[in-house]
Amino acid sequence: MHMPHNRFKAALAGGDTQYGVWAGFASGYAAEITASIGYDWLLIDSEHAPNSVPGILAQLQAVAPYSSAPVVRAVNGDSALIKQLLDIGVQSLMVPMVESAEQARALVRAMRYPPHGIRGVGGGLARATRWDAVPDYLATAHEELCLIVQVESRLGVENAAQIAAVEGVDAVFIGPADLSSGLGFPGNPGHPEVQAQIRHAIDATLAAGKVAGILAPFEEDARRYQQWGCRFIAVGIDISLFRQAALSNLACYRQPEHTAATPPSRTY
Repeated sequence: MHMPHNRFKAALAGGDTQYGVWAGFASGYAAEITASIGYDWLLIDSEHAPNSVPGILAQLQAVAPYSSAPVVRAVNGDSALIKQLLDIGVQSLMVPMVESAEQARALVRAMRYPPHGIRGVGGGLARATRWDAVPDYLATAHEELCLIVQVESRLGVENAAQIAAVEGVDAVFIGPADLSSGLGFPGNPGHPEVQAQIRHAIDATLAAGKVAGILAPFEEDARRYQQWGCRFIAVGIDISLFRQAALSNLACYRQPEHTAATPPSRTY
């Protein structure tokens, strides 16, 4: 048996914009529905969604037959957690709040086996090796793994060039919500100062020869970030899409004054 192919990493190398969606329901059933829609990738979130390692595994299994490539966001950069996530078959890993090249290098080491890293050998216990059916896994695993670091603070943006330049970092993903809060403009990622910082992070990433991505649920934002050079963009959040659809449905049957169909927040 050969190493499972990382479709997401290959697509990033291809240069076409990859449109994704956040999967926050923490449910294999919901993730499978989302995967069937046709987004290029979906983000299984364990930072802000109530996902455990077994829950992430169930979602990876549920979306495996579909073309949407799964990306998993860890709650943090803990090396023991990263080991577990890689062993259950996560190939594209996003880590939040990366603020220095040193932190990025530590994440690279956590994803690689000795002598180039510190990842423990799971052997026959690991789904990633297809339970020892991939004979060259230890030597070749890094070729199909994709590390995405999130830059979402003032310090992270300041160090974006150095972070992106780290060997083993495949892409930088910008978080407008946390960045706007950290810059003193909570809930207002469209503020000119926030936009300038986003543009700087994108430019620094591209200058380092890496791929930039961002969360942009509103079309005008997504189009702008694409023009700036982002090549993987999350253009929807499943929970928000569900809520807005439900509000719109209810509004068809309720008088306007009793309808809670408020416009979606622009805090992302």
